[in-house]
Amino acid sequence: MTTTESDREGQLAAAGLDGQNRTALGRLLNTGSIGHAEEDADGTMRATIRIPEDELRYDPSILILPHGGDLVLTLINDDKNTHCAVLPCNGDPKFIWLVNHAKGTASINLDGPGTYYYSSTSGNDEGRGLVGAIVITGEVPDHAKLDRPPQPRP
Repeated sequence: MTTTESDREGQLAAAGLDGQNRTALGRLLNTGSIGHAEEDADGTMRATIRIPEDELRYDPSILILPHGGDLVLTLINDDKNTHCAVLPCNGDPKFIWLVNHAKGTASINLDGPGTYYYSSTSGNDEGRGLVGAIVITGEVPDHAKLDRPPQPRP
C-alpha cells in the first residue's frame, strides 16, 4: 500500500512516527516539511530553520535554494534541550551551538547544485532524527563543468 502526499502526515501520526519517544526514539528521516530560501537583490539567500519543542527535527527539514551561492541561515532552537548544527560550506563546515531557546545565524557558501546534509552532533540527536537537507537547484557553474560533449538529460 502506498501513501499519497496529502495523507502522509496523518499516517505518520497514527503510527506514532511524528515525534520522539513514541514508536521510535525520534523522527524518521525526511518526514519534515519543505521550505524555500528567499533571495535578496544582491543574490544572497536567507532562510530560517527552527527546532520545535519535543519534536527533534529541523523545520523545514528540507530547504530548497534556487541556485548556489551565499546563504544566511538563522537557526532557532525552541526545544528544552541543547542542540547544534554542523552545516556544509565550501571549505570548512560551519558549527553553530544552540542552547535551549536560543537563536543563531550562520553564513555559508555552497556553489554547486546538489543535496547537502546537516545534523546535530550533540548527544544522539543525529541518530534520533535531527537531520536536515539543503537542496540546491540550477545548473553547474561554468568553471566547474567538465570538458566533455553534452550529455543526455531525462
